[in-house]
Amino acid sequence: MGKSPNPRKRQKLVAHRNHQELQEQPLIPRLPDHVAELCLSGVHPSLLYSICRSWRRVIYSPIVPPFPSLYTLFSSSSNEIQLLSFDPMSSKWEAVPPPPGPLRLLVRHPAFISRNLPVQSISVSGNLVLLAATAPNFNPALSHPLIFSPLSRSWRSGPAMATPRRWCAAGASGPTIYVASGIGSNFSTDVARSLERWDLEDDEMNDTRWKKMRQLKDGRFSRDAIDAVGWRRKLCMVNVAKQGTVYDVENDIWENMPEGMVAGWRGPVAAMEEEVLYAVDEGKGVLTRYNQDSDDWGEIMESERLKGARQMAAAAGRLCVICGDGEILVIDVVVAPPRFWVVQRPSGLEPLAVHVLPRMSRLDF
Repeated sequence: MGKSPNPRKRQKLVAHRNHQELQEQPLIPRLPDHVAELCLSGVHPSLLYSICRSWRRVIYSPIVPPFPSLYTLFSSSSNEIQLLSFDPMSSKWEAVPPPPGPLRLLVRHPAFISRNLPVQSISVSGNLVLLAATAPNFNPALSHPLIFSPLSRSWRSGPAMATPRRWCAAGASGPTIYVASGIGSNFSTDVARSLERWDLEDDEMNDTRWKKMRQLKDGRFSRDAIDAVGWRRKLCMVNVAKQGTVYDVENDIWENMPEGMVAGWRGPVAAMEEEVLYAVDEGKGVLTRYNQDSDDWGEIMESERLKGARQMAAAAGRLCVICGDGEILVIDVVVAPPRFWVVQRPSGLEPLAVHVLPRMSRLDF
């Protein structure tokens, strides 16, 4: 008589057999799978996920448009940087493939006990882009942007910047990335007043280079890590001293920021589809929305959780906020009153930045 397989091997055999049977089952009885896939492609992913395993697989297949997922840049106590993706369907975190080559970034230093050194990242055209950070020797850590594509699960390098920098203003309008001001290896007035742009669409046409645009009038944004928030073909920037400016991307001119806009910029700000500005008053814990006609901010909700808010992303009708205690709060601003819930972060990791991007492609498709 043959020797029976050990329990672990038997479990694997049973799992493999169940997987084969699952693959052979039709998605919808009496319909060819290619027709069933067309029928299911119009159903919301959350419904497909909750029905059965075979339908659950459909939402990760190429036939269904990728649903939005939360991507978070984390730091650990050992200064290690990790990028993780949170799948809202399975409520699980998944590690994002690391960028090629060693990435040495300084997040904490004894001289800056009360704060983290910034790692500046933006989301643009469905990609996550690392733009600026500090190296262990306090020089700029990135000589060129690093771009992660969730759909291909891969990283690539953008064109080298004329002057690598840190503590700068970084943002996007449409497919175009902008970097303004900041500090290079040493302070330079030219760098502090500079503005460069790089278009991802140019990258696809092999015209990969940064282009210098109109300079700022001074270097007052050079020592702050600022989000340049893309809004209605403009970039809005406010530094720690609550000084604001607006860059018109179509006409390449700098404008004064409206007084009401500056007055309500009291914490992290994000733009939904580059059309609606939302802000969190980090002192009061109040979420507001900007009204351009009246140049003021209207209150949406108030919560103790929002006090000390550090950073925010907006997409698909929801705001994702890193709160003062490191909690990640998601707010649905489409419904009234807004609904909110907490995304549990992985143990031992502190969030640095959140982004909303398409879910990653699956390796089994």
